[in-house]
Amino acid sequence: MNNSPSLDTIKMQVYFDMNYTNRNEFLEEHKRVLESRLQPVMREITDSRARTREELEALYRKIVSCVLLRSGLGSPTDISVVREATAALQSVFPQTELGTFMSLTKRDKERQLRELTQIVTGIRLFNKECGKGGEGIDNLPSILNEAIPSATMNIENELNSTRLYISRYTALIERQNAESLEDPSPDVLRQAVINCRQHEAFLKVLLNDVVVATDQVNALERDLRSVLIQLQNTIQSKTAVPTNQVYPKFISLAKIWTGFQDEMVLLSVISNIQANLEPFTKSHKEVLPDTILQPLLTGLILRTDEERIAETSGLSERVEHAPPLQESGVLVP
Repeated sequence: MNNSPSLDTIKMQVYFDMNYTNRNEFLEEHKRVLESRLQPVMREITDSRARTREELEALYRKIVSCVLLRSGLGSPTDISVVREATAALQSVFPQTELGTFMSLTKRDKERQLRELTQIVTGIRLFNKECGKGGEGIDNLPSILNEAIPSATMNIENELNSTRLYISRYTALIERQNAESLEDPSPDVLRQAVINCRQHEAFLKVLLNDVVVATDQVNALERDLRSVLIQLQNTIQSKTAVPTNQVYPKFISLAKIWTGFQDEMVLLSVISNIQANLEPFTKSHKEVLPDTILQPLLTGLILRTDEERIAETSGLSERVEHAPPLQESGVLVP
């Protein structure tokens, strides 16, 4: 059946079920996908049997590329980014340590590559804060502080539009019930309401995720400021600082930044799902266009769910406090 709100509701449910997961499950899957994509690069490094100077230099360049790919801070094909990352890596892992690295087990090599990525990432982020680097590093907190309100507004606008349709269709159904009308088709009206209700429910789920993202970004920004201040107080103008004092802070900085990257990905997914739900709401607008609705709505009061609930609650209170009815001399409780 063409232009079937009922069929579109089913399609909407299937789409949402197949594409939406809660934030924790999504982030776990996202990390798993990233790890799988990095495996070929990691394998080249951990399986390397480099011996000559040229082979060792090539291996070191692969480690720099791996660090950049894992961190997501700039392209490994951008010369300025590579130069900056190489300088940061050399400060914590000079090329002369490759021999020791190659003697490690495969698992220990992978662990060290992850740790080096976090330290190098932290160094680059700190240098960016100090105005001494940051090539290819986007200002994620600033981007998120613009993107989140925009996403919130988009979802709220769509929710308001959907709720207006719900109020219209519900008012018409109530009128039909009261006056025994059959035009437009009661079945089509019910299908339209159900479609809108489903859309509303999914939008509320997405809006809640954006609210959680807002809280998460605020917390990340507080943590970011705190760690940067700690690093500045630790390093200040010193030429040398014990690694056990700064490396953990660089790692913390990298983890905070990963949090910002996660929120960027989540927000993008939320926006995509919202956009992809909209086509499943078109049929009710096509079978019940404004040209049909407007004349039928004349004289009707459109009420929101909140107004209906308040009205029902008020009616219940009036019934509860009303005096007992009297029928044939018998009190009716």
